Amino acid sequence: MIRRTTPLLILMLIAGCSTIGGWFGGSDNSTPPAELKPIDQPISIQQLWETRVGAGADDQFIRLIPALTDGRVYAASHDGMVVAMDALSGQRLWEVATQLPISGGVGVSDDGLVLVGTRKGEVIALRQNDGQEAWRARVSSEVLAPPRAASGIVVVRTIDGKFTGFDSRSGEQRWTYTYAMPALSLRGNAPPLMTRELMIAGLDSGKLLVLSLAKGLPLTEKTIAAPHGRTEIERLIDIDSEPKAFGDTLYLAAYHGNVAAINMRDGNLVWSRDLSSHAGLDVDARQVYVSDDTDAVLALDRAAGGTFWKQPEMTGRRLSAPAATTDHVVVGDFEGYLHWLRKEDGRIVGRIRATNKAIIAPPIVAGDIVFVQGQGGSLGAFRAGG
Repeated sequence: MIRRTTPLLILMLIAGCSTIGGWFGGSDNSTPPAELKPIDQPISIQQLWETRVGAGADDQFIRLIPALTDGRVYAASHDGMVVAMDALSGQRLWEVATQLPISGGVGVSDDGLVLVGTRKGEVIALRQNDGQEAWRARVSSEVLAPPRAASGIVVVRTIDGKFTGFDSRSGEQRWTYTYAMPALSLRGNAPPLMTRELMIAGLDSGKLLVLSLAKGLPLTEKTIAAPHGRTEIERLIDIDSEPKAFGDTLYLAAYHGNVAAINMRDGNLVWSRDLSSHAGLDVDARQVYVSDDTDAVLALDRAAGGTFWKQPEMTGRRLSAPAATTDHVVVGDFEGYLHWLRKEDGRIVGRIRATNKAIIAPPIVAGDIVFVQGQGGSLGAFRAGG
């Protein structure tokens, strides 16, 4: 499904977005997925616990991402279920059947809220301790990104090109900002990146937007990746994934664009690589890990952008964004497999089928424990052994 719209930093930080339809894995949908090869001397993978969260994405083109905070995992399903799980034991602490078509989530706030958005333009805030509804509000259109919160403000992104800020205690609307959208974009939206004073988001046009968090006023809008080509499809450029910050540098990836590092103090470009990704990236002290649009996984030098290694053995498997653990990089694929790659050289050293449905949401990590939600509603925790 392709979405058409009417044509309508601080440079201190940055973020990601998205919006075409269908979840594709590679620049050419006809590319057959690579067969899984036997692993030489595999590490052991332990499943710590597993549960189901309603009907999951319910065959919708949505990416529901669990949230981890204070030893709990929160997850949601398109048929309206929201659950809270103990991260270590997998004990279900509470569940709420909202009866709403949830399409964006899950977000959490530092003042005790669990946040989700719906296809009908609703935002619901539940209390983290018991799941009771704190407030609900209306927005202008469908919510496909997890709401984000900081400094008492909840920010919700909608597919019509708007960001709306709400008071996290009362749910009262504080501001709305509308940005210009391209004629063609990927279906979906990445959540904004929040700081104490700023909201930073990558846009469907390849631009970077910075708003003041308190009032929603624009501070900067800067082109990060420029479109090229003769057709609308060729010129489609979209920051489709959530950016990652490490130290004073922010890293982001664009579809039909590049992977870039930006100095968050002065807004200057540190480095840029001609590398297309719609899945996204992760970063640690030494490397940036990227799933590119051919479904190769790359490790780039965090400081200079050079390639440390490239793992091409999962071409066409529609990989999720990578997630970095202490010693490994973990990605999910379209058949529900999780793959563990060594940080040193990218060699695949572990694999487990976590679910029988696709994994498109990026895994989330706490130390060596990996939490993942499949499109069918399976939610589980896994850990690699020696």
